[in-house]
Amino acid sequence: MSKIFVDACLGKETEYTPVWMMRQAGRYLPEYMAVRADAGDFLSLCHAPQKAASVTIQPLDIVGVDAAILFTDILVIPDEMGMDLSFVKGEGPKFSDPLTSQADLDRLIGGKEASDKLTYVYDTIKLLRKELDERGDEIALIGFAGAPWTLATYMIEGQGTKTYNLCKKMMYSNPELLHNILREVTEVVKLYMERQIEAGIDVVQIFDSWAAAIEPSKYDEFSWKYMVEICDYLKSKYPNIPIIMFPKGVTPFIERGGVYGNFDVFGVDWGTSMAMAKDKLGDKYVLQGNMEPCRLYDQKATTECVEALHDIMGGKRHIFNLGHGILPDVPVENAKHFVSECQRVSGKK
Repeated sequence: MSKIFVDACLGKETEYTPVWMMRQAGRYLPEYMAVRADAGDFLSLCHAPQKAASVTIQPLDIVGVDAAILFTDILVIPDEMGMDLSFVKGEGPKFSDPLTSQADLDRLIGGKEASDKLTYVYDTIKLLRKELDERGDEIALIGFAGAPWTLATYMIEGQGTKTYNLCKKMMYSNPELLHNILREVTEVVKLYMERQIEAGIDVVQIFDSWAAAIEPSKYDEFSWKYMVEICDYLKSKYPNIPIIMFPKGVTPFIERGGVYGNFDVFGVDWGTSMAMAKDKLGDKYVLQGNMEPCRLYDQKATTECVEALHDIMGGKRHIFNLGHGILPDVPVENAKHFVSECQRVSGKK
């Protein structure tokens, strides 16, 4: 029996439109907060396969989504490349040693050596694969990685940023160094994604959360082409594993016809018109998304959007999701309402 989420990703007809949510395993769930408290801190939770597997499973049982997404963090890659990562309460992730030169890059671990250090992620996947298979409910397991550009922004800025001035300064004044960083990260992501698939992942998603920081005319050069390179590598080895691309904030790139590549699903962010995305991309790619996450604060607003998305997509070549991640203070009942409304409009019996 095939998994409905995998079939939907591959553009096959399904009896209803599947639904999941970015960040569905997270702080809005009291059950997640209990496990995280027991782990001690966020990074410790990522490094504990049994606990990470348990929070991956929680949204299946509590909210009723059609796919599980591996619980980990995009920044485990630069962490295992040799950068010093910490999560500061109220401030988010920080690297104490951001990259400023080729010498900084040269001191990092790359390629297979870095990907081999991520054993706790692969162990989490193996536990999940065993549990999901034992449950027999044909739930797909999604793996993921950050896009090279998004990872590089943290590695260069040293933390989250609103201006991206350090990495954009490098983009214009020392593009060779930025490309060297991006190439190094791309190689690790390729091998990391490959190891995730070998451990039991059904679908992979590449998040380019900070895509909007790049001007549209430069987006292909400094981000998209590296994401496409990862897709080509994975598809050459695992042609039947669906790939989801999710670049946030690239409406002009879509409108200009910039999207290309050997992948299956394009994640549409909430700031992009789903009708426009369907017009530009819907014949070539399955579309995922794109409800504004803040609609989850109100059940009526949620229902309005779900119905509108269903009207646009007609129940075909679509996966319901938010246009970015669920926020920590969303009531659990409202998340359940979103899932049940997606299932109602698409005819799940």
